[in-house]
Amino acid sequence: MQAVILAGGLGARLGARTRDVPKALVPVAGRPFLALLVEALARDGYRELVLCVGHHGQQILEFLGAGEAFGLHVTYSHDGERLLGTGGAIRQALARNLLADRFLVTYGDSYLPFDYAAPLRDLEAHPEALGTMSVFENHGAWDASNCAIGRGLVLRYEKGVEDKAFTHIDYGAIALCRSVIAEQPADVPFGLDTLQHQLAKVGLLRAFEAKGRFYEIGSERGLADLEQKLADFGEIEVARR
Repeated sequence: MQAVILAGGLGARLGARTRDVPKALVPVAGRPFLALLVEALARDGYRELVLCVGHHGQQILEFLGAGEAFGLHVTYSHDGERLLGTGGAIRQALARNLLADRFLVTYGDSYLPFDYAAPLRDLEAHPEALGTMSVFENHGAWDASNCAIGRGLVLRYEKGVEDKAFTHIDYGAIALCRSVIAEQPADVPFGLDTLQHQLAKVGLLRAFEAKGRFYEIGSERGLADLEQKLADFGEIEVARR
């Protein structure tokens, strides 16, 4: 099982915290956030990771290395000087022959309290689909809802659009077939959200519903919420190990 972590963001909302370190290495519960994410993926059965890195990416490489300390095999795809967006970063990883036939994509600033393997299992069980996106019934609570689901599918996915039919939100982990990435033009910027919109439009994007809210460290509020979550559920001591 392979996971791709998008960890090239600038972390501008965190100000001085990310001036000299990448967002994925911002401390949470006394440890670099990336350690918590990588351990969660390993617990759920992932053994291969691809890190798409950019801003201060060398620090991520120095921290994680080849992944031996976590029982993983880790490879890296560097964004380069010309940024190609979240989708373009995955396309670059494909060009470097780093992607498996099916893989999970998640973000280097998201902490998801669910089974990270579930979207990949769902996609493998439904070969008629090209992706399985994890979703959460949000109703605008944690961020703007952006998708409508039904019949096990993401029926519509649009960012920045208010619609009462949008009861759910993209949870931050999507399983994809390598073939759908291969169809995208190389060296052309595009966002993962564009690909999700296209797959939903043609009925090829399945929905896996997560039950617990998502957490992110892209803002001070997000950092505080995750620290509180770890403390409330007795996980903070585990996180500090």
